[in-house]
Amino acid sequence: MRTIANTRQAEAWNGWEGAHWARNRARYNATVGAFNDGLFRAAAIAPDDRVLDVGCGTGHVTLLAARRAGRGTVVGVDLSAPMLERARADAAAQGLANVRFEQGDAQVHSFPDAGFDVAISQGGVMFFEDEVAAFANIRRGLRPGGRLVFMGPQAGGPESDYARATSALKPLLRAPSPASRGMGSLTDPARIREVLDAAGFTGAAVEPVTALMDYGRDAADAAEFILGQGPVRSNLAGLDPSVVEPARARLREGLEAYETPEGVRIPGAVWLVSAARP
Repeated sequence: MRTIANTRQAEAWNGWEGAHWARNRARYNATVGAFNDGLFRAAAIAPDDRVLDVGCGTGHVTLLAARRAGRGTVVGVDLSAPMLERARADAAAQGLANVRFEQGDAQVHSFPDAGFDVAISQGGVMFFEDEVAAFANIRRGLRPGGRLVFMGPQAGGPESDYARATSALKPLLRAPSPASRGMGSLTDPARIREVLDAAGFTGAAVEPVTALMDYGRDAADAAEFILGQGPVRSNLAGLDPSVVEPARARLREGLEAYETPEGVRIPGAVWLVSAARP
């Protein structure tokens, strides 16, 4: 039987939110795709590396890593069965034989001691109940000198582009959805360094990175995508259409300012974090 410490997250990502991500994986991948180059530059994956992808979701980054570690191996770990189902199907469709996916909780998962050269994550490390225990477990899975590289969101203030574009929704967002609890846990660089130090990593570096995030073809398309995302959908459920429809119209208007010939592009900011096992 699998050991799960983050039970609330396991329930959420195996429920409707995980299923929504699995169905719309291309849309979600597009929003953060512009950050991938920075993640892989920092990870510096070599052809023979053994790579761990923590919180791999539907496996997009895992499969990109598998192409870089062509003579090595890549393991993606995630709580969500529906997302892993899509990841396995995509790996098979792409003919990638050096990658596998495991359903598990990275906070307590039985990683092989010193079994990986590098661990990466595109945001999947911000949902742990016990962050220090989780990163200590990941560290044990890395060989001495092994590298940890992950991305996480910067704290979004009211003046951020995303906040301005979606300001019509702010009065309606009363609480985080089940899966989004914990998303703000690692937005402070000082806290990130504190957690990594306590978990036994050294040389923690936290670098700000900005990029344009792809939300859709046009304002109407982007609005429907945002309205369907877990945190928004959870708060709008049960509200009268007389409340939702005006907010939908104002959301489209807010997104129009970010329309480009390539689609709706909203500036976003993340932390790119790197550290090493001593």
